[in-house]
Amino acid sequence: MTWLSLVLAAAIAQATPAAPPLTRAEMAVFLQKAPIVRSRSISKGITAPVRLTLSDGRVTHDAAFQRVDEQKSVQEFGSGRREYNFVDSWRYNVAAFQIAELIGIGEMMPVTVERKWAGSSGALSWWVDTLMDEAERLKKKREPPDSERWNRQMQTLRVFTELVDDTDRNLGNVLITPEWQICMIDYTRAFRLSSAIRDGEITRCDRKLLEALEALTLASLTSVAQRYLTPYEIKAVLERRDRIVARVRRLIADKGEAAVLY
Repeated sequence: MTWLSLVLAAAIAQATPAAPPLTRAEMAVFLQKAPIVRSRSISKGITAPVRLTLSDGRVTHDAAFQRVDEQKSVQEFGSGRREYNFVDSWRYNVAAFQIAELIGIGEMMPVTVERKWAGSSGALSWWVDTLMDEAERLKKKREPPDSERWNRQMQTLRVFTELVDDTDRNLGNVLITPEWQICMIDYTRAFRLSSAIRDGEITRCDRKLLEALEALTLASLTSVAQRYLTPYEIKAVLERRDRIVARVRRLIADKGEAAVLY
């Protein structure tokens, strides 16, 4: 290529406007329909996720694909803990995202859809550029630039963790973007059948989130989750919702609304 052609190519590239950012609805369509042009393994994660590159000719973007789908009558963990009726499933990733969208906190999760790849169905999640995960942040002793905003995000994460009963909410599953936005990932071990919550995890709550939780109904939850959750799992979500709302209302009665809601 000549010097002149290089200059012209650079000029054309600069003159060509970049594709506008996709809306979350457009991200979902892209994830469902864009051709997959590349795949490679991801080093992190015990469920063997795969990083896929998708391109529709206009937009090229990566996504994380999880196809784990295991059920065991008993699961023994290295810690000595034992879980009966153990489930580890990609379906829970899609269900968690759908519920997060329903209650108004979808932007704290990557857009996630169901898709088939290499002969297997799985959850495909929009790849989010991150600064670090929470484990790295603590190791490096990095403090968020806005502690109040950070604490509010963490409180929302804790409420959602209790709502979906995520048993694997480890520090590596809490991603942090360059803008210090928390991104919650990997819910393959959520949606247990227990109605119990850990009261101590919930100390404050977003006002709009509380309203959304109170407005949650069997019909609305079923409409977004019935493809991925059993009726028993949906019932357990609503039972935990009741306990979360009761917990927040007790805190308000004890401490006052200003100290609990934001």
